[in-house]
Amino acid sequence: MAFWNDEPFSGFAVDDIEVAKRFYTETLGVEVSEDNGLLTLLLGEHTSVLVYPKPDHTPASFTVLNFPVANIDVAVDELAGRGVTFLRYEGFGQDDKGIMRDQGPPIAWFTDPAGNVLSVLQGP
Repeated sequence: MAFWNDEPFSGFAVDDIEVAKRFYTETLGVEVSEDNGLLTLLLGEHTSVLVYPKPDHTPASFTVLNFPVANIDVAVDELAGRGVTFLRYEGFGQDDKGIMRDQGPPIAWFTDPAGNVLSVLQGP
């Protein structure tokens, strides 16, 4: 028996909660709840992520959130159409869309407005 009372969850900081809320709801289409100045990204039946404000926020240099997708080409095209710019990493062999296809599952990285690295990752 675990010592915690509920489902564990992860979290990360942003520098502006209102800008983050617009990005996650309007650009990514994520269901978001807001309470006490914090956002909760509702990502699945048992998956939520806390997003909290931190005025001196410094984005992590690694991916903080992965979105599994059935078809990465469709997801990248859709997000690009919504204004998302995909990151390029030296030595990762990404294609013209920014998708890395030759090391593990196909994946493409982008950032939220606070600079946090996110990805779309093609699942099985």
